[in-house]
Parts: sequence; C-alpha cells; structure tokens
Amino acid sequence: MPYSSESNKCFDWNIGLMAIKYWEYEDAPLKEKLKNVNVKEIAKIFFDNETEAYRLAVLLLQVKKDGTMRLKDVPQSIPIATAKRYLDFAVQTGLLKHEDNAYALTDRFSKPFRNIAVYIKEWMDSKAEEDLALEFPNARTDKQRKRGGKQIVRELNEVEGSLQKHEAENADAKA
Repeated sequence: MPYSSESNKCFDWNIGLMAIKYWEYEDAPLKEKLKNVNVKEIAKIFFDNETEAYRLAVLLLQVKKDGTMRLKDVPQSIPIATAKRYLDFAVQTGLLKHEDNAYALTDRFSKPFRNIAVYIKEWMDSKAEEDLALEFPNARTDKQRKRGGKQIVRELNEVEGSLQKHEAENADAKA
C-alpha cells in the first residue's frame, strides 16, 4: 500500500531508500540520459517495482499533459484511491504541488535534492562523535526473536516430543 496517513510512511519503503543508482547520474551518463528524457527514468528512481513505477509514470504524464489534475480526472486504468496515494507521494517528494484540490508539476524537488547531497557530504567530512542511543531513544535495539521457519518448527516438534515422552514416563511411574 503506497501511502498511509496513519503511519506517515511512503509505500512499503522509506524515502531514504530511493532506487537511485548514482553512477547513472554522474556527469557523462547524465549527458547521455538528457538526450532522451522520459518519465520512466523518473518513476524508476522511486520504484524498483515495474507496476508501481508505471502507475506513478501514468499520473505524472497526465499532470504534464493537462497542466493540473483533479482526482475526478484520473485515468480509468488506475483506481482513484490508488491514484491519490501516488499523487500524495509525489507531493511529498516535491514532484507535484497540491493546491485548490488539483495536482500540478512543481520544481521544489531539485533544490532540496541537491541540499540532501550537500548535507550527506558534510556529514561524511565531519569528525563529531555521535551517540545513537541519544539520537534514537525510542528505537528497538534488541535483536528480534525468530518468528518461524524450519528450525523453529523442528525445535517445537522436539519439545513436544520430549514432553509427550516425559508425560508417558510419569504415567508409567504412577501406574
């Protein structure tokens, strides 16, 4: 599910995990990409999944053609609720703006994206000590217990078998 307002998450991944392959956007490859720009490349930055990328591409292309898009103008191939999640995601990433119940293209994406790169570079160069326990006080830091799998099933079967054997021995001892 792309966007849930309750959990404030974008799709099933974190925005920080975009599918950017940095070597595709260095100077020389970028010059080649700029010769033939298309919406597929934009959608593939945000989604590795072909279906999710297609849905975003359809909506972005429609907004580009019409200038703005209202939910009632969403193409028939995409359900309105799904389109709303994708359009809201595009607003969060700065590709679109949402004003007067209409979505329109915006260029807010470019400056913040460059700023993210500057911030990351600055962090890499800094020598400051960081205490993650203070920075993430509510994070779960303990190792998760196993929730299933063949090993757990085998262990449960062994425990049940030994319990049954133990109960049988106790029953024999009482008799």
